[in-house]
Amino acid sequence: MLRKLTCWMMIAVFPAALMAADSGAAMLHSRGTAWLNGSTVPRTSAIFPGDLVQTQANSVVNINSSGSNVMVLSDSLVKYEGNAVSVEHGRVSVATSKGMATRAGDVMVAPTSSNWTEFDVTDVDGRVQVVARKGDVSISDGGQSTTLPQGQEATRDESNDRKKEKRRQGAAAPAGAGGWLDSPWAIGIGAGAVGGVVLWVLLEDQQPFSPAKP
Repeated sequence: MLRKLTCWMMIAVFPAALMAADSGAAMLHSRGTAWLNGSTVPRTSAIFPGDLVQTQANSVVNINSSGSNVMVLSDSLVKYEGNAVSVEHGRVSVATSKGMATRAGDVMVAPTSSNWTEFDVTDVDGRVQVVARKGDVSISDGGQSTTLPQGQEATRDESNDRKKEKRRQGAAAPAGAGGWLDSPWAIGIGAGAVGGVVLWVLLEDQQPFSPAKP
């Protein structure tokens, strides 16, 4: 019985752990009313690559992952991408020692070293402003790449196609754009649990389907 239980637990837990390790999951902490994938987010929630975070005028959200913290300021719409965040509208403040990057249209902002780096990225009406608060950052707009020294700030424009797309779509997160149950981590847990139950049933059933003798 102990052997059966151990097999069941291994099948259920191992795939889930592997999925979680590769999923780039982080923890989200909100102050005030915010949305995660179009639904009101609780004070604390798990967040996965591809999730959309939207804040109101009176709310702030922190996304904490290993070695990085992203603060999503008020009136912002941000897509979490694991090792990067994409600013659709608004402002983020990034502090990282893991090279966490920030994208705003065609503009990519990233630390130039593995040292602790802090920078802000603001995207309003297609105008991207970058402030290097601690450490240097690189700014790439698809055509050229420059280094912004600590204590300096710079401004870039998004691509024209990106501006047009934003005008069409607006800065609203789509409701029901997938939740926790659609995440790879949750899928891994479900698959592992189903496999464990199947194995347990097969090991438990010691009787043949049809008796050798009537």
